[in-house]
Amino acid sequence: MESSAPQQPLAEDLVDAVQIDSHLDAGSERSLADDVLDGLTRPFKELPPKHFYDARGAELFDQICEQPEYYPTRTERSILEEQAELLAELTGAVELVELGSGTAAKTRVLLDALFAAGTLERYVPVDVTESMVRDCARELTSEYPGLRVHGVIGDFERHLDRVPPATGPRIVAFLGGTIGNFPPGSRRRFLRQIARLLGPSDHLLMGTDLVKDPRVLEAAYDDAQGVTAAFNRNVLHVLNRELQADFDPDDFEHVALFDPDNEWIEMRLRARREHTTLVRDLDLPVHFDAGEELRTEISAKFTPGRLEGDLSAAGLELVRWLTDPEALFALSLSRARSDQ
Repeated sequence: MESSAPQQPLAEDLVDAVQIDSHLDAGSERSLADDVLDGLTRPFKELPPKHFYDARGAELFDQICEQPEYYPTRTERSILEEQAELLAELTGAVELVELGSGTAAKTRVLLDALFAAGTLERYVPVDVTESMVRDCARELTSEYPGLRVHGVIGDFERHLDRVPPATGPRIVAFLGGTIGNFPPGSRRRFLRQIARLLGPSDHLLMGTDLVKDPRVLEAAYDDAQGVTAAFNRNVLHVLNRELQADFDPDDFEHVALFDPDNEWIEMRLRARREHTTLVRDLDLPVHFDAGEELRTEISAKFTPGRLEGDLSAAGLELVRWLTDPEALFALSLSRARSDQ
């Protein structure tokens, strides 16, 4: 779908149209160290997936999205392209808040629909990468005359309260199936935080990967070209660079498996040999037995019933369930329950 936005405004108008707030601080910089201290000293070692996404990790993830086995990104985009006009009509949104906005590639589909409907006034990207937020703000205010961008540079798990007050009906978008990275209890707590952002005329638009044949799921996280394996091992490069660790990524093999009890995919790094690694900045030796695994991601898969249960526990109600013909992926539109 091509952008329906016409001519560029004057350069001075673009400056006035952009506001960027940064909420990253020394505590944010300690996040990786804290997660390593917590996760690598447990009996079953694990790290949260947010540490995948340094510059190299983001580049590798873009390559993953191009692999034939990895259906979520292209399927979500196809649903957006088909349903964006309906979403604009149902919500009447004047602004779009996006959690984990990245390059806003898929978001342009929604922005186009809101612009075409004549309601679009403001876009609020929330992301930890300052350069990405600023670049995106410049591009979008140039593409959409009259659009204001209020960027929030921060971690959406820690800084939701920094999202500016609504200027009118809004959509809070949480796309890409990222909600699946939260374990069930954390997932519902985070959804309750999102619910507190929503006024009576606001909506949450969320992307969720769906339960399906485990062979399809496992292939999506273990592509034949080995791009996901490189992405998984890249977190060790992050630890080496940021915390002066001495991990050898070749000491680990990439593992992706479907847990049928929890109905989620797990990505792990499995030690090929017994060894001990030193994380120098933390003065932390980390021992691995041969075959021992470090969990780097869970990605929960959903059914309509599971999603409705999570939404209800967060004080939300489902308004519309949108999926593709093969039921690979879904977008859900929800709002705060009137009894909350």
